Amino acid sequence: MAVRIGTCGWQYDDWRDAFYPHDLAKTKWLPSYARSFDTVECDNAFYRLPKRETFEKWATLLPDGFTMAVKASRFLTHIKRLKDPAEPVQRLLEACTGLGDRLGPILVQLPPTMKVDIERLDECLRQFPKTVRVAVEPRHETWWIDDVRRVLEAHQAALTWSDRLGKPVAPMWRTTTWGYFRLHQGREEFPPDYGKSTLRRWLRQVDETWASSDDVFVYFNNDPGAAAIRNAFTMREISRSTPARSPG
Repeated sequence: MAVRIGTCGWQYDDWRDAFYPHDLAKTKWLPSYARSFDTVECDNAFYRLPKRETFEKWATLLPDGFTMAVKASRFLTHIKRLKDPAEPVQRLLEACTGLGDRLGPILVQLPPTMKVDIERLDECLRQFPKTVRVAVEPRHETWWIDDVRRVLEAHQAALTWSDRLGKPVAPMWRTTTWGYFRLHQGREEFPPDYGKSTLRRWLRQVDETWASSDDVFVYFNNDPGAAAIRNAFTMREISRSTPARSPG
């Protein structure tokens, strides 16, 4: 399949007028977004996990083939710091599986101050069924060791690729058959846009790492000033204008 490109979240006030019509009610923003993109990352689940009924309602608003990734609750990642993960993971799954076939990967983003803990990572990943894709985004340099890579590979979890200011902030390991990529901040001060040359370079890296039959999810997290929307459109245009990737 083609690379799926979207944004981290869809409910930002400064996207009104820049992306959403001025008079469009916020309750209609998600289906409006889904008319332009085929994937989104649900960031607000990190701050407050929506009820299952909310995910079920969202699923009715999304077209066939649309995918919503879900960022795991900060209770699991930042408060518990992956300790005793069974209950928070189960609560997360009970809610977000309300999306049905619209559910994409679950993102487990770790605190920047959390140093490597192989046992906690392994135990956390054991809580997810094989049918649920999990991407992990460590943010402390102590995680970049072979043992971490082996745990991710054993659970078929993706190491999240991350970009800040046009540079990778994590190793570009391929740990499973699909990819997850987050672009946090472009080189412009405000809004934090990415230039076309940077986006082309990242698409080449994706092409060299995965085959066209692999799923790759790309999300822009530079939401101020609707930069994420502009950059997602641009990257998608570049992706569509380049030759098809190898089938592997």
